[in-house]
Amino acid sequence: MNPMTDNKTSSPRRRLIAGLVVVLGVACAIAAWQRAAPPAADAEEARPLSSASFTEITDLLGRKVQVRLPVQRVMLGEGRQLYLLAALDTEDPLRRIVAWRKDMIQADPDTYALYKARFPKIADIPTFGGFEEGTFDIEQAIALRPDVIVLNVEAQRATDDARYIDKLDAVGIPVVYVDFRHQPVENTEPTMRLIGQLLGKEERAQALIEFRRQQLARVTDVIAARQPARPKVFIERIGGYSQDCCLTFGAENFGRYVEMAGGTNIARGLVPGTFGQLNAEQVIAADPAHVVVTSANWEAYVPGGRWVGVGPAADLTEAARKLEAYLARPAYAGTAAQRHRDFHAVWHQFYNSPYQFVAVQQLAKWLHPELFTDLDPDATMRELHERFLPIAYHPGYFVSLAHHASAKGSTP
Repeated sequence: MNPMTDNKTSSPRRRLIAGLVVVLGVACAIAAWQRAAPPAADAEEARPLSSASFTEITDLLGRKVQVRLPVQRVMLGEGRQLYLLAALDTEDPLRRIVAWRKDMIQADPDTYALYKARFPKIADIPTFGGFEEGTFDIEQAIALRPDVIVLNVEAQRATDDARYIDKLDAVGIPVVYVDFRHQPVENTEPTMRLIGQLLGKEERAQALIEFRRQQLARVTDVIAARQPARPKVFIERIGGYSQDCCLTFGAENFGRYVEMAGGTNIARGLVPGTFGQLNAEQVIAADPAHVVVTSANWEAYVPGGRWVGVGPAADLTEAARKLEAYLARPAYAGTAAQRHRDFHAVWHQFYNSPYQFVAVQQLAKWLHPELFTDLDPDATMRELHERFLPIAYHPGYFVSLAHHASAKGSTP
């Protein structure tokens, strides 16, 4: 039981005391905030909220929120939201970030290292724990004076339980919700537009949206026109992060990407939500022709684990060696995927970023190589970096046993 979010068993006296503590804490934070604002880079950043004009925006939960635009001080409820901010504030993607959740440092250390090499001040950004874990420090948030806090939609329940929105609203700090994870096919473009609006980078956001549309159409137009047979696919979610069998995606996220790429996600219809789990017998009975493992460098979470370390600058020979072990998992015994070695690994962070179109392209290459001989997902990812991102491109986001066999002993 989480004592920060569940007070059903507390007595009225304890609830009253807890409420007074929160009120006093917020009051003290407000006083500190009013006495000593953090230094601003210019007069625009230092303008008082009371004299600022506000614009009503609509977030991904349909909430109407008043925000001072363009925002100058942003608090990121997830560090990986940098994937989009960097494509919009390309010259200095850190200039508005006053604090962020520490997930990117741990979940994507290789990308973090690339940004740190280019922008050393990234190491100085204050970090905080997650809303879902109940470790968010509201006094820290108030003291940092953000113009907006950007949260993922899955944080809503925790923020509602702890009444964070009410407390932040009382001191004029708006919260907006975005989504790259639960319904990314529908919600990525609105999220990109929303962040573009917050930053005053609407044209830049639209350019990225158009690039995304074009790259997705290179797959979906071909699938619609050719109507190929759809091979059955099982997606093993967060391979190596957990030892559980068989974590996967339902009809959304990577499950939807497989369908867009011309495959049949065997968990569709069996997993009611975006994320879920099958048992080994269900996977064997479905007899997938392909197994796609979403994985990454998770040394911070599972030191020396079975994760397949795909991602920027990954050693793909080592990644293929680790992927080889998945052939022996009981859930794949006797399947067509096992017989033909059609096992693939893809960077897990595509599930939570505006770059998913690259994953769709790679899935299409694996599922229908004869239809996509001219499609190069690696070149697409490189173009994304060259046109929109401030860091150089380093390949290593995908590996396949079927296509790696001829390249053993070398790094593709």
